[in-house]
Amino acid sequence: MAVRLKQLLLMVAAAIYTKAATQPMSLPNCPTKCGSVTIPFPFGTTENCSLDNTFLINCNQTSSTPTSTNIPFLEKSNQTVLNISLNGELRVAWPVASDCYAEKSKRVNQTVKHVNMTNFQISPTRNKLTAVGCDTIGALSANDSGGNNYTTGCVALCNRLDDIVANQSCSGTGCCEISIPQGHVLTEIAYVSGGLFNNHSSVHDFNPCGYAFVVENGAYSFSSTDLPKLKKKEFPVLLDWAVGNQTCQQAQKDLFSYACKADKSTCYDSTERSGYLCRCFHGYWGNPYLIHGCQDINECMEANDCVEEATCINLLGSYHCLCPAEYEGDGKNNGTRCNKKSSTKGRKEIIMIIALSVSISLVGLLVGSFYVYWALKKRKLVKLKEQFFQQNGGLLLQQQIVRHRGSTETTKVFTVEELNEATDNFNEDRILGQGGQGTVYKGVLQDKRIVAIKKSKISDPNQIEPFINEVIVLSQINHRNVVKLLGCCLETEVPLLVYEFIPNGTVYEHLHDQNQSLKLTWKTRLRIAKETAGVLAYLHSAASTPIIHRDVKSTNILLDSNLTAKVSDFGASRIIPLDQTQITTLVQGTLGYLDPEYFHTSQLTEKSDVYSFGVVLAELLTGKKALSFGRPEVDRNLAVYFVSSLKEGRLLQILDRNIDEENIEQLKEVSHIAEECLRVKGEERPTMKEVAMGLEGILVIEQHRWGSDNLSSEETENLLKTAPSIINVEDGVGRSGINSSDSYSINQISISLNGGR
Repeated sequence: MAVRLKQLLLMVAAAIYTKAATQPMSLPNCPTKCGSVTIPFPFGTTENCSLDNTFLINCNQTSSTPTSTNIPFLEKSNQTVLNISLNGELRVAWPVASDCYAEKSKRVNQTVKHVNMTNFQISPTRNKLTAVGCDTIGALSANDSGGNNYTTGCVALCNRLDDIVANQSCSGTGCCEISIPQGHVLTEIAYVSGGLFNNHSSVHDFNPCGYAFVVENGAYSFSSTDLPKLKKKEFPVLLDWAVGNQTCQQAQKDLFSYACKADKSTCYDSTERSGYLCRCFHGYWGNPYLIHGCQDINECMEANDCVEEATCINLLGSYHCLCPAEYEGDGKNNGTRCNKKSSTKGRKEIIMIIALSVSISLVGLLVGSFYVYWALKKRKLVKLKEQFFQQNGGLLLQQQIVRHRGSTETTKVFTVEELNEATDNFNEDRILGQGGQGTVYKGVLQDKRIVAIKKSKISDPNQIEPFINEVIVLSQINHRNVVKLLGCCLETEVPLLVYEFIPNGTVYEHLHDQNQSLKLTWKTRLRIAKETAGVLAYLHSAASTPIIHRDVKSTNILLDSNLTAKVSDFGASRIIPLDQTQITTLVQGTLGYLDPEYFHTSQLTEKSDVYSFGVVLAELLTGKKALSFGRPEVDRNLAVYFVSSLKEGRLLQILDRNIDEENIEQLKEVSHIAEECLRVKGEERPTMKEVAMGLEGILVIEQHRWGSDNLSSEETENLLKTAPSIINVEDGVGRSGINSSDSYSINQISISLNGGR
């Protein structure tokens, strides 16, 4: 009898399950599919079949042949739809941007891809920008709903096809990838592929083209066979969708427009964008946007926890496990134990006594275990802090502090508790800026000093000794135009660095941020250039051991309350032994400021800083960014654009409109110094000491001119005689003394686009 009852229950459950499995996903009389893609409501192929025009899907045939198929695509952006999920995901196909070198015409054919997203937002966490090629830079520019622009990119390089390792990831050799800007509702995206150095001509025989494309995480696997010709022309991209722009609480006030129509459905706010989504209750499945769209799941037809002896009974939203008559059990879900009934009298009472005793013992055991766990955890934390302290070179730093105890000031080693208190446990409200290698927090020490605390993202054990050397060197640099390193903390997984707080932002922000109300005058810009050059000259020739900064750029020049320049970011700096003039290193720097000779040879010299400073001078003169993909291709690199403009006599046309052109002779002199710094060959560039003396001479003359317009001819002649040799006062144009032929960051080995705090 029990067996027949079980069979009957299974037959009824199967019938209910079959009915639910055929449940429609679209409105009545509306197509459920377009080609092989299911179109669930609120999406639809006509206005009557969709919630509104936002969710309208076009469904057209590819040809008029009998075997033609329908292809769904978004109405406004014309993107092919690959898959629609009711959990707020829409998968579409995006094309590949490319640039190909034609050997016969010696020209580059480039395609730029623009995508406007009026209704759906690209998921920043589940997509990446990928570039493929051996001389390729992939760049992405995006606008958000507030009109702000965000730019990012990566570089893929290789010299030979043999450089590609089988099944390797996109790590930079032949292929690179980078995340999409997060935290913004992006409404428009443009991405482009471009040649970095020789427009693919040097690698043309095996890689004539470079490619850039946006692709869903895990949907593309790089292979060397993609270099000659990328076979796929479109890649899947994940978009986020939601209903309207209200929260659930707001939408439920208007039941007529409220989209969650199923009586067994609930609403939840979208975490990826504005608006809300619907889902069926637990134990139900289907389309929550349709009336009666959520149907009961028959757990008895699927995996469940009923033991073999029990009979599974499906309930609305749940299920029940029933034991046979000759067995006993609690009848609850999720694993009923069916045991044969016992005839021993008082068996249940004995079991209850045993259960009570076991429960009391377990409570005592839990309390004791918690105390032991707490003590062990505290001890483990102390050991972990000691391990991090030694791992980050704490013992070496202590030795160095003892050795340099006689110096003017040495670095303080902070505890992690001090810095946690200073930053309110590194609260997000205290963030000053974020870069590729770390985050900078504003902190207040116990002595009320305001400081900037850098928390790095990565740690390289091989860099411990250079890191300690840098800390010691920076703590002893006593220069008014260098950001002071106050101390560090070594008790965390990566070192924390504590700097003096500089309140007025970076030179980059004052030159390029349109929201900056304070515009730098030419007098201020000239002084900033002179102060920065003085710091670099000091590092190169006046420090006890020469130091090459290696990442000179406008984002690493801070301004205090008096707009005095403060050079920062010595994380990439290298100390040069006195018996050497150059060292071989892995190329590191920021694109647009990077010395081309250093990039090609990996030979780092003091002249690398000179080139980067020349780019900063060009920025101060023109007000343009060092590298911008928003400018025409020939003008993207400021150094090349600046030098070519000077050769064509177009200095006045490229000057920043905020600069007073009355100082034209002075502007010519500074421009010529910048031009000499930007020479391709390092040996033809002046030294930073010569550059600093030249700018100092110009500033001294102009300070007297600004201070008094009535200098006598004899005083002017005496001032000009004191100007350094880099300035030829006869024609007002500078001449070199040699023959002519993420702020506050410790950078790691990387090349970044546009820089950043």
